[in-house]
Amino acid sequence: MQQNQIWKQGDQYLCIVELERLSVSYKAMTDLRTKEGKHFQVTKKEFCRLLKGATLVSPSSGSDA
Repeated sequence: MQQNQIWKQGDQYLCIVELERLSVSYKAMTDLRTKEGKHFQVTKKEFCRLLKGATLVSPSSGSDA
């Protein structure tokens, strides 16, 4: 896990905003183009459970190029 990674879980995208030793702040979005969404803060353990079955979005597919 790294800061600014984007994961696709079902119909939403999860972007890691801030990665700390024991907690993760992330943003849940439905559209990568608008980048609008809600911010959440959970423990690393909770976030790892949330990512179960999710796929990492490559940096090139998340860009506006």
